[in-house]
Amino acid sequence: MKKTSFIFIVLSLLALIAGAIFGALAGIQYVKPDFLKEVIAFNKMRPFHVSTVLGWIILCSTGGIYYYITEVLKLNLFSKKLAGVHLVLFILCAIAIYVSFATGKMGGREYFAYAPIISLPILFGWILFGINYFKTVVKQIKGWPVYLWMWGTGIAFMIYHLGETNFWMIPYFRENFIKDFTIQWKSYGSLAGCWNMLVYGTAIFLMSRIKNDDNIGKGKKAFFFYFLGLFNLMLGWAHHTYIVPTQPWVRFLSYGVSMTEWIILISIIIDWKKSLSAEKKKLNNMSYKFLMATDFWVFFNLIVALLISIPYINLFTHGTHITVAHSMGTTIGINTTILLASVFYIVNLEDKVQLNKHIKILKLGYWVFNISLGVFLTCLLLGGVEKSVWMYFTDKPSSFGQMQDKIQPYMYVFLTAGFGLLIGILIVASPMLNILVRKYKHST
Repeated sequence: MKKTSFIFIVLSLLALIAGAIFGALAGIQYVKPDFLKEVIAFNKMRPFHVSTVLGWIILCSTGGIYYYITEVLKLNLFSKKLAGVHLVLFILCAIAIYVSFATGKMGGREYFAYAPIISLPILFGWILFGINYFKTVVKQIKGWPVYLWMWGTGIAFMIYHLGETNFWMIPYFRENFIKDFTIQWKSYGSLAGCWNMLVYGTAIFLMSRIKNDDNIGKGKKAFFFYFLGLFNLMLGWAHHTYIVPTQPWVRFLSYGVSMTEWIILISIIIDWKKSLSAEKKKLNNMSYKFLMATDFWVFFNLIVALLISIPYINLFTHGTHITVAHSMGTTIGINTTILLASVFYIVNLEDKVQLNKHIKILKLGYWVFNISLGVFLTCLLLGGVEKSVWMYFTDKPSSFGQMQDKIQPYMYVFLTAGFGLLIGILIVASPMLNILVRKYKHST
């Protein structure tokens, strides 16, 4: 089973690198629209980038969960064959998605722009994952710590909401614009909540293991965070649809939920950091560093999320680079740093000696990654403010092209920071790829 976990994680790191490359190329196209236009135009480059980055999150979370329940928690997996089929399905789906984008035979929507038929085997893969997970954990563990609940909830809700993203193909929804629009954004927001459950559950698992204290996963605060995250998964999406004429109570409730979830995560991480000994920090140096980076980016994104979730401010920020900054900050600053911490933890368990040989270059990559991300997000926020001013606060608004020219300096710095992110990811991911591939060859 270890080999299957390694393949998931290796593929996820390759997806992270590829997603960063697609993102950098898309950044060039945003500034210079004719760049690679005849090869891969921006309307294709963006889906390549988005789907590949989502692949990084899903594959790394999945590989980590398989590894942790079998190698760390020492549970007997219900079916290694199901895990193998799950892996093969996801690999085939990834190939099919790339072919769909490359040939222009797409037809899906937004984050799922590939041919809708590909969603069926993806959904089946999640069903297999769910069967394997629950059949393994339910029979062997009583009194589940919170991370097991979070992983299980993320898997179960992912199955439902993946189906929900394709409700638009049913005439009942497609033929009514309000229903169609609401369901589309509800499903996307809820899906983000699903993979957040997987990722945040991984964060709490790492904290409990690094400190060697199971109480972190069983405390009242951890379970309060779980239920708050669950409500966020179910209702937090609604702040994306303030402009839709839905019931007011839905907006108010989702607004309240979206104000609180990350505050609890910050509190958990701070408490854990204070109680962690210097020896434990040193033993898991890079995992610890990336979890601390998570703490900082959670705080940054919390401020942005609090502001753009306020209906009056949301009116002026929705559809600007500020929304993109929030999305990128969450995906890169929170999810990616947690998952990198997870990969470092696994690599540290598998080959600590080899990992320590790369520690200096890894620390350099850590700082290149985080500093570049800070510049990257700042440029998006400044560009978003300029666009909002152009849309709503100018008596005689200029043309869209003139507005784009005005924010061009921000975008050039944004592009440079994007390449910095790519370099940081390459520096961090390459040694781990090398170690994992070598361990795969020698594992049984």
